[in-house]
Amino acid sequence: MFKYFISFCFLFLAAESFCQETQQDKIPEKTTDTIVYKTTYGLRLGIDISRPIKAAVSSSYTGLEITGDYRIRKNVYIATELGYEKETSVEDYSNSTSKGNFIRVGLNYNAYKNWLDMNNEVFIGFRYGFSVFDQTLNNYTPNVSDAESGNYFPATLKTTSKAATSLNAHWSELMIGIKAETFKNIFIGFSVSYKILMSAKNPEDFQVLFAPGFNRIFESETGFGLNYTISYLIPFSKK
Repeated sequence: MFKYFISFCFLFLAAESFCQETQQDKIPEKTTDTIVYKTTYGLRLGIDISRPIKAAVSSSYTGLEITGDYRIRKNVYIATELGYEKETSVEDYSNSTSKGNFIRVGLNYNAYKNWLDMNNEVFIGFRYGFSVFDQTLNNYTPNVSDAESGNYFPATLKTTSKAATSLNAHWSELMIGIKAETFKNIFIGFSVSYKILMSAKNPEDFQVLFAPGFNRIFESETGFGLNYTISYLIPFSKK
């Protein structure tokens, strides 16, 4: 009886081993994807379309901005913007015009993980900005009204203009934005930036109210910027 039991056990083990080998033969081998999707490296040039639109609806503004970036790593771009702006600022007691050139230089980091061969961006960036400009005080009204001292006479409008040249401003800014490839190598972009003024050369007896490239200068010495861009990628290589 014991001999038959031993034989039955060996028969069971042999059958189980045969079943496992048969199942392994039926399991398909994993296939690895050998297709490598390369992405385009090149120079992307564009224009900020918000400035011509603003100039068309506002008689006090003229501006143009050219944008560019170059991909140095998979998610890192060297980026720059340069242009010209002229803005007339109308305040309670003054009317002044600033005009000049500016440049911003920095880096963009693309935090978006593209699918397959897509080339879109959701980026964060940093810029150093610098502008050289002239400012003209077109007219002003001295703020001399003081009821407590008995001065009730209205101040006279001074129409003699005062010009100051070779002014400059330095600032840094943080930027977030998106760029989407709508057609082959053509991108539509939008970005918003927060700017911190580092230094500004003011004219004598008057403060700079607008710096090209920085926009309006508030008392907190901070500012904001918006950009709407159309750009074209000149492809150099694929990696």
